[in-house]
Amino acid sequence: MTIAYWIVAGLLALFYLYSGAIKLYQTREQLRPMMAWVDRMPMPTVRGIGTVEVLGALGLILPPLTGIAPVLALAAAVGLVLLQIGAITVHLNTDRQFGINIPAITLAAVTIWLATVWL
Repeated sequence: MTIAYWIVAGLLALFYLYSGAIKLYQTREQLRPMMAWVDRMPMPTVRGIGTVEVLGALGLILPPLTGIAPVLALAAAVGLVLLQIGAITVHLNTDRQFGINIPAITLAAVTIWLATVWL
């Protein structure tokens, strides 16, 4: 179960590190071709979402890796599921492009189950 956690959490963390980093560092014009919903959100909100994604990715990896409060990995996975619920809601109300959100929420839900190894 531990090996499965590291595989799934590692993939999820890479996805969220990339997704969060581009939201943090790119301009609205650079994000628009990839994310049509950024036109309807203030940039501080987009930056906030990017910050949450990066912190969630770090939360999946660092606590179990260091052994310091590994239960925080479970909290990070729950947070990423909640983030994806919000993302699907935004996509349903704007561009109807939520194909990437379904695998992301599924992987985050599997990570919740796998993170129970540290409880």
